[in-house]
Amino acid sequence: MKEECVHVMVRVRPLNKKELTEGDKNCITIDSDNAITLNDLQNTAGTRSYTFDRVFTETHTQKFIYDHSAFPIVEWLFEGFNCTIFAYGQTGCGKTHTMMGDAESQEHSGIVPRTFAHCRSIICADKNKRFLLKASYLEIYNECVYDLLCDKRTKLELKEDPKKSVYVKDLSVETVSTLEDMRKLMEKGNAARTVGATAMNQDSSRSHSIFTMYVEASEEVDGKSRYTSSKLSLVDLAGSERATKTNAKGSRLKEGTMINLSLSALGNVIQALVDGNSKYIPYRDSKLTRLLQDSLGGNTKTLMIAAVSPASSNFDETLSTLRYANRAKNIKNKPKVNMDEKDLAIKQYVEEIEELKVS
Repeated sequence: MKEECVHVMVRVRPLNKKELTEGDKNCITIDSDNAITLNDLQNTAGTRSYTFDRVFTETHTQKFIYDHSAFPIVEWLFEGFNCTIFAYGQTGCGKTHTMMGDAESQEHSGIVPRTFAHCRSIICADKNKRFLLKASYLEIYNECVYDLLCDKRTKLELKEDPKKSVYVKDLSVETVSTLEDMRKLMEKGNAARTVGATAMNQDSSRSHSIFTMYVEASEEVDGKSRYTSSKLSLVDLAGSERATKTNAKGSRLKEGTMINLSLSALGNVIQALVDGNSKYIPYRDSKLTRLLQDSLGGNTKTLMIAAVSPASSNFDETLSTLRYANRAKNIKNKPKVNMDEKDLAIKQYVEEIEELKVS
């Protein structure tokens, strides 16, 4: 089974009105399509340069970002691979804008709605396969898992199964057949998701959300039916934050603390995976890392988009995000096509024969 690294891309948002009003300076230099330099304008930390699979700037449109990041992931989904796309970064840096965008504008729509349209186009274009498409939507709020598609808000349990890996017991999974079906599910879930205002973000996500699409496909090959099943997890992480900047108090402070703890657990998993000497990967330290277990070091093609602020006042947070992302690109996954066991054995046998012919 071939290994491949997690794909990591960075999106730099423009300076916002608040930062411009307060006299913030741009501390980021874009060196090329895949290289970025962070400059400490206070001259205490110097410059830090990083290379990623792609760097997006404020000049890049939502469509451009989708075409150069998520597009191949969706194509792999329909080839039978499990896939994950997740956005990471400081609160207020554009993660939700990248993932969701503006629901009222096709031009400014994000990765999730564009993924819906892409899936429908693939299904409509492939006349040789039959597809069944399903979806689920959950959030992790204060280390509790909730079903965003269920009218009754109850805490759900995580379970493990040798075949399913980690899954959420009693999570709603809805069958969808049209683009409108998918949009309605997303809108229903977004309306139920926990958000709140902080000093850094008026509509700050106070939870991690995971929208998962399940694709089952069948086709006739040489008179026999072949089946594949795959899933795409679209993850919008809540932003890391500092209470001194968000002015969070009471429940907002508790939310921020829980968000940071789960992101810290995610960072520890990433560090353990790239360390090479770790015998134990701490997936069980948070609900988030357990649900992303297969996406980090497992059977999944994974894309991470790190959203960062160019403001000099956010230098420390941006540096932390870039370090996080730089470690993540060294994670090696082992994605494979999720076929029926008999079909998979036949495929592997044919591949072995082809390799012998070449040698």
